[in-house]
Amino acid sequence: MAATLLLHRANLRVYQTIKTSAVAAMARQQSTFSSYLVTPTELNDALKHNSPSKLSTSPRTIPVCGSWFLPNDPEKRSGREVFKQRHIPSARFFDIDKISDTSSPYPHMLPSPDVFQRALSELGVNRDDVVVVYDTAELGIFSAPRVAWTFEVFGHPAVHILNNFRLWVEQGLPTEEGEQQKFEQTQYPIPVLDSSKVVAFEEMRELAKDYRKEGSEEINILDARSTGRWKGTDPEPRPGLSSGHIPGSTSIPVPDLLDPKTKAFLPAEELRKVFESKGVDPSKPVISTCGTGVTATVIDTALAVAGLGDERKRRVYDGSWSEWAQRVKRSENLIVKSE
Repeated sequence: MAATLLLHRANLRVYQTIKTSAVAAMARQQSTFSSYLVTPTELNDALKHNSPSKLSTSPRTIPVCGSWFLPNDPEKRSGREVFKQRHIPSARFFDIDKISDTSSPYPHMLPSPDVFQRALSELGVNRDDVVVVYDTAELGIFSAPRVAWTFEVFGHPAVHILNNFRLWVEQGLPTEEGEQQKFEQTQYPIPVLDSSKVVAFEEMRELAKDYRKEGSEEINILDARSTGRWKGTDPEPRPGLSSGHIPGSTSIPVPDLLDPKTKAFLPAEELRKVFESKGVDPSKPVISTCGTGVTATVIDTALAVAGLGDERKRRVYDGSWSEWAQRVKRSENLIVKSE
C-alpha cells in the first residue's frame, strides 16, 4: 500500500513537472518581455504601448505592487500606506497578509485557489494579462518575489519582477499617489495550485531528521534570514519565537543577493559567485526558506536569474521559520544554534 502511494505521488510530480514546463513555455511566448526581471525602462515602454484599458481586448501589461514590511519595522511602515504615498499609475496593490490562508496560525501562507481567484477578479486582472510585480522604493527588492511566486504557483502564464521600483523613482518615471483606482472586475478562472513548487512542514521535518544519515537525499536548504537569526544569536521579529536554523541549512541573507546601493538583483554572473561561495551545489535540489516564506522567494528568484540548477527542482518552504520554530518538538533537536 505504501509503495503504491509513493508511486502515485511520484507520477503526480512528473505530471506536474511536465505541466509546469508547458506553462512556462507558453508564458515566454505570451509575455511582452524577454526575461524574468524587467528594467524600469522596459516596463514604462510596455505601459505606454500596452497599458490597461477598458477598450483594449488584447493582453495588457499590469503593474502589481507587492509591498510589505516586517512587523518589527522600525518606522512602523505598512505596504498599503507606502503604496498610497507613491505607486506606478494603474498599479494594483496585492495584500500579502489578506490574500492568504487567514485560517492558518502562520502568517500569509498561500491562499486557496478560490481566495486567489476572487482577489485577482477584484483587482481587475485577466488570466492573459502580463503581470509585473514590484516592491517599495525604500526596500528595493524584498516582498515582490513572493507575490510573483504566488502568481506562478497558481499557474498565471506571464509573470515578471521589476528590477526595481527604487530605480524607477530615481529615473523620474511616472508615479501617482492616493488610493488604488477602481478597476472593472474580471472573471479570473479558478486556478490549480502547483504543489511541486511548495514544501510542507512534514516533508521538511523528515529531510531535517535525515540530515547526514547514510543514504539520505542530498539537498540544498537555503535560508534568507539575517546571519544573526540563522545562528540563533539575534532575536526573531515575532516575539516568542526561538531563533536558529534547520539542520543542514545554509545562510544566504537577502542583502548578499542585491546591489548595496540600488537594492536591485545583482547581475547573473555575480549571483553565481555568491551561491558558489556559499557552497551551493546546483546539481542538487534546492529548498528556500526564511522567516515566513516571503524572502525565501528572493533566493528562488536569484537562482533563476543566475541560471543555476533545474527550475523543476527548486521549491519554497511556505511556512518557513515561523512554522518550524512553533511545530518542532524540543526532543527532536531540530533547532540548531551556532556561533
